[in-house]
Formats: sequence, structure tokens, C-alpha cells
Amino acid sequence: MIDIFGTLGPACDSEAVLSEMFSNGMTGIRVNLSHVMLADCAASIDRVKRAAKENGVSLKILIDMQGPELRIGRFEGEMLLKAGETVGLGVEGIPLDDAVIKELSAGDEVLLDDGKILGEISFAGEQKATMRIIRGGELTQRKSILVKGKDLRLSAITSDDMENLKFAKNLGITGIMQPFVRSREDLIEVRDVLDECSCADLRIYAKIENMEGVKNLGSFIDLCDEVIIARGDLGNSMDLWTLPRVQKEISGICNKVGKPFMVVTQMLASMEKSEVPTKAEVSDIFNAVLDGASSVMVTGETAIGINPAEVIKYLSNTAREAEKYIGEERK
Repeated sequence: MIDIFGTLGPACDSEAVLSEMFSNGMTGIRVNLSHVMLADCAASIDRVKRAAKENGVSLKILIDMQGPELRIGRFEGEMLLKAGETVGLGVEGIPLDDAVIKELSAGDEVLLDDGKILGEISFAGEQKATMRIIRGGELTQRKSILVKGKDLRLSAITSDDMENLKFAKNLGITGIMQPFVRSREDLIEVRDVLDECSCADLRIYAKIENMEGVKNLGSFIDLCDEVIIARGDLGNSMDLWTLPRVQKEISGICNKVGKPFMVVTQMLASMEKSEVPTKAEVSDIFNAVLDGASSVMVTGETAIGINPAEVIKYLSNTAREAEKYIGEERK
């Protein structure tokens, strides 16, 4: 039976809401560690466990590691970036690591917050740069940043990841979502760290988020327990109309070797603000299951959406309908 994952966040961080989500078919939950430390999530995770127990659910708790994903730094509040304006990066601007700024060149296209915001570098220096906003939006701290055409490599495991893993076993974590897996070496490093932290029994979910990961998938697929087709950053690394084909290619590789895979990102994005999804969204979920997905996951829809329990109802019911269709076709 397919796993149905929600994401923990302020919209669902109550036992009553979580209980309704489990009642509606949720089997596991994601804890996003991009902005918080695991130790600070202990009370919320306890609520998740109680709600799952009330509904007789054998719970899966996944922590989404920081990993090698590039992110902007921390700042208070939010920035409204308008198309046509120029903003600074680094000193007295959007906080950014010096190592990233040094790699920037005039003309580089920069995607922020999973591609929601697009800019072009107009000036690049040693410690600061300026960027003209092409597609604007509201920006908050620690959002993702991607420089088109440049592979800025970081270690697979950060110091914060190491600290978070110290608490994983005691909090009942069952698996880790490892971002931006690019090579066999990345997963060897992850497995070594899990051994070091006495977390060798945690399942590894390898997130495929760039074309290097797609290209090398066959070389490291045996080192993970499940592959994640993470369409947010993956879609930012290519022309968007090619993403469905790449998703099919990854699912085909997984099916060929019998490796479970998850599909995630914007499964029900409209339900962050709507009580009902679009027809295209439910078709997307249905087709992901037909392609062989063993798990589907929503993110902001349950973390900050207006009705997390309703999101899970649509996700679960659509996935079950697809499973029912598969069963009928096999008769």
C-alpha cells in the first residue's frame, strides 16, 4: 500500500488536526530541518506520535536534512522583491555565503525559493553582488538559491545535520531525506555519518534534485532505500516542459531494479489557499501511482495550508483510487 506523507508545520501542529490527518489516510510525516533544529521539534513530534497511536497508524517520521543545498542566510521578516528593481547580495543585501558570491558572474541567472523568484546578476565582486529582479515575489530567510549552469559543490552532510542526528533515535525518526544526491560518494558519506551517529538503521531517501543526480542514479541507487523525485529544484535545473519526461525516466529506472520511489512537490499546491484541488493536481497524483510510486508527499499544503486534513483526504483518496485501478487492470 502506498505511503501518504504530510509535512509538519504551524498549520497542522496540533494533536486534533494531526489526528484528523491520520484518520484521512496519512501514514507518515516529514520534518523540514532547513529552518529549525531537530531538538526544537521534540514537542511537535510527540504530538505526531500520540495522534498516530490514536488512529492505529504505524508511523514513519522522516527528517529532511539540510545537506548540500545552497540557501540564503538568515534575516528578520520578509523582503518584497519587485520585477525591474536591483537588489544587493551579500554585504548590506540578501545574506549569502562568500563562497557563493565568489562564483557569481555578470549575466548569471539566479533562482530563489524553488524558482519562484528569478534574477540576473548585474555586478559581481569578491564580497557582494547586485541582481536585477526579473520575476518578483516575497522572500524570507533560508530559502533555496540556484545559479543556472553552475555546480557549486558542498559536503553532503553539514554540521547542523550531524547535530540533528544525535537526537534522531530518541525522537523515533525512521528515515532521512538526503537532499541533492549527486553521486555514489555522497551516499557513502551519508552512510558513514549514520554509522558514526549510531543511526545505521535509519532508511535513506535519496532526493534527486539536479541533472547530475539523474545522470548518476544507476551508480548509487543500491545505496539508498528509496528514491525521491523532488520536482522543486529538479524542475529548476531544466526547461520546465522537460520535467515530466525526466520524472518518467527516473521512475522507469527505479521500476527496472525494484527500488521504491516517492514523488513530491506541488502535488496539491493550490490547496495552500483553496479547499479543493485542481483537476490537474489529482490527475498528477493518480499518474504518479500508476507509474509505480511507493510514496507521495505534500509539503506546504499541510505545513502552512488552510486545511491540512482536507489535503490528506484528497491525496490519500486519489492514491487509493489509482491502486484500485491498478488492481482491476491486473485481473
